[in-house]
Parts: sequence; C-alpha cells; structure tokens
Amino acid sequence: MGKKKFIGATDQKIGVIGDEDTVTGLVLAGVGHIDGAGRKNFLVVDSKTHNKEISDTFHELSQRKDIAMIFITQGCADMIRVDVEEYNTSGQVIPTVLEIPSKEQPYDPKKDAVMQRVATFLPAAMDMFDAAAAKK
Repeated sequence: MGKKKFIGATDQKIGVIGDEDTVTGLVLAGVGHIDGAGRKNFLVVDSKTHNKEISDTFHELSQRKDIAMIFITQGCADMIRVDVEEYNTSGQVIPTVLEIPSKEQPYDPKKDAVMQRVATFLPAAMDMFDAAAAKK
C-alpha cells in the first residue's frame, strides 16, 4: 500500500471556464492542465455549449481537491448564476470563485460576489465603479 500524497500549495491549480480567447490566453500562460485520467481544469464555452455542461464543469472543479481557484468569465457565470450563488453562499472558501471580465462583455461589479463583499466594508468602492461607468 503506497503513501497517500498530500496536496500542497505547489500542487494547487486554477480552474478556468470562459470564452475561447480568455481560456486560450490563460492556458498559454500555463494555467491549463490535463491529468492522467484525462480530466481538464478548463472549459471553452461557445454558442454550442449547453448550460448543463457549464454547470457540470463548475461543480466538478469546485469539488476537486487540487483546484484552489476558479476563474469564470462573468458571461459564463450569468449562464449558471444559480449555481455560482449557491456555491458562494455555501461558505466554502477553497476553491475561491473569481468572476473575470471577457472582451465580449463589460464587467459588472454588482454581479460579482467578491465586489459585493468589498462594498460591505468599503461602500465607496462601488461608487467608483458607478462613476467610471457613467463616464463611458
């Protein structure tokens, strides 16, 4: 019987769910990984991708012990908003889910759970986003 491998901080990975350009950029930067069982830590979402596939991948990534963060584009998060909100209210901290902007859709901090927490302690942060949006 072999020793159980302890997953340390250096073994942690980042999961990515997003459009082709976002995922490709992050994979080229070294985020992408396919393990021996063929499991990927990323999903490219296009017009043919069903919400169930996005949701299944999100749940798989959030349950994996080797994933420390999940980057999900805000557009994809909107497609599975119920799942993302359910995860955020579960109290689970790792993996941390971060909504990131994509080039097709502008970032809306009011939908981002992290920015909502920031606004609780620093209300002026949201005012800064509102002012920046008004200038555009």
